[in-house]
Amino acid sequence: MPQATDAGETYDYVIVGAGSAGCVLANRLSADPNVRVAVVEAGGKDDWIWFHVPVGYLFAIGNPRADWCFKTEAEAGLNGRALAYPRGKAIGGSSAINAMIYMRGQAGDYDHWRQLGLPGWGWDDVEPLFKGHEDHFLGPNAHHGKGGELHVEFPRITWPLLDVVRAAAGQDGIAAIDDFNTGDNEGASYFHVTQKRGLRWSAARGFLKPVLGRANLDLVTTGHVERVVVKDRRATGVVVRGKDGPRTLHARREVILAAGALGSPQLLMLSGIGPAEHLQANGIEVVLDKPGVGSNLQDHLQLRLIYKIAGIGTLNQRYHSLLGRMGMGLEYALFRRGPLTMAPSQLGIFTKSDPGQERANIEFHVQPLSLDKFGEPLHRFPAFTMSVCNLRPTSRGTIRLKGPDPLAPPEIRPHYLTTDEDRRVAVDSIRVARRIVAQPALRPYGPEELLPGAAISNDDDAALAKAAGDVGTTIFHPVGTAKMGLPSDPLAVVDARLKVLGIDGLRVVDASIMPTLTSGNTNAPSIMIGEKGARMILEDARA
Repeated sequence: MPQATDAGETYDYVIVGAGSAGCVLANRLSADPNVRVAVVEAGGKDDWIWFHVPVGYLFAIGNPRADWCFKTEAEAGLNGRALAYPRGKAIGGSSAINAMIYMRGQAGDYDHWRQLGLPGWGWDDVEPLFKGHEDHFLGPNAHHGKGGELHVEFPRITWPLLDVVRAAAGQDGIAAIDDFNTGDNEGASYFHVTQKRGLRWSAARGFLKPVLGRANLDLVTTGHVERVVVKDRRATGVVVRGKDGPRTLHARREVILAAGALGSPQLLMLSGIGPAEHLQANGIEVVLDKPGVGSNLQDHLQLRLIYKIAGIGTLNQRYHSLLGRMGMGLEYALFRRGPLTMAPSQLGIFTKSDPGQERANIEFHVQPLSLDKFGEPLHRFPAFTMSVCNLRPTSRGTIRLKGPDPLAPPEIRPHYLTTDEDRRVAVDSIRVARRIVAQPALRPYGPEELLPGAAISNDDDAALAKAAGDVGTTIFHPVGTAKMGLPSDPLAVVDARLKVLGIDGLRVVDASIMPTLTSGNTNAPSIMIGEKGARMILEDARA
């Protein structure tokens, strides 16, 4: 392997990853013209139309131009299936290809972090951070801000079918609400989306691209960071491989990993920071034995229930009609409205899988469409999808290396449905979906369950659990693989200020630091983590 030269560029801060958190870090840290900042992104620029037209996720996910196209290992909990595991491959990271759903989670998620001994991470601490960078259509008010970099809008399309599903949820006792982001998201509502006038509003569009003209900020794209340089237990820079070979970017103050729940632990391990036995088995010199690196992986597993219906419109019919497709294109071109602005899911339902739950523990993503999987055509018959996920799974997985090659994809083992509790919630959530669909509001449209299939009895726990394994797939929310915790926690990787325990000058600032998964979609929390991380970095620099 060619050796990196020591005569590389020198910065105050080197940020690895221009995803949801990394874009915020680049913006906030470079606001001081006396500080020099580099942000290194392994992917490319967002110079493809499908990064910007909202429905482009259909073309981006699974496409190596936009997606790293990772895969899990075969999962026992999924009856031996392996899953595609999409991750964004451009500035903006996964916010360039995600569902655009703006969801903070529940106040109890963050209060739980504070109860773990992590000061400054309770709901009252983080809600002002969410508000501070919002340009929210409901703001300014008690829960939302106005004038910030992150645009949040009401969807620019509605479907009568989704109103019917929302009414059915109401008949099942789930109240209609207007806003999922007040700290308690129990209820049924349309999702708010990170868009601006019908265009995707990624973290790169909101936070990074507006400040790329700053003389003290350098963006490196298609630059794959091979390792963090550590000398005497201090991070001093990173080795970046580009088209001209490796070079070193030196950091006077800090190296900040914001490469996500897969990339950050992988890079730590490639740098000799991780479980010692695993590093040695892969021929990597151990700099610091840190068992928690790559452990504690949590993700939301969605169970996709599909219902065939009649007598009401879905996207399936419009998509397979030439006039329908022409109309959709014209509606978008003239008004920036219609199906081309659609997030993958428009209606959300948060509720309890059983009455004993303290707070809402399952989330439905309701879609006026159906397909076998993303990347494949919509079905030719009218149908809708009720995807449901366990918001707080107890199963824990791992990210590991497949060898010492920095360009090799990581080994991903989410270990879905490996606890009795997760299997029980999965079974109960299918029953909740069926109960909603059976309500009078939907009865005129004759919903017929195609997946997992009405032949599976509601009374057969074992058959329902197997069905969950058959239909379950990721909803793209991996977190926790460099968890924040107390020094006494054997799996803690960073402290409450996101400093790597045992290595000076190194922080992790992204979704991997979450000790437990938030109760909802994870893009907004990742942006908040970037905001909070930047403030702590600036505070520590002034101390």
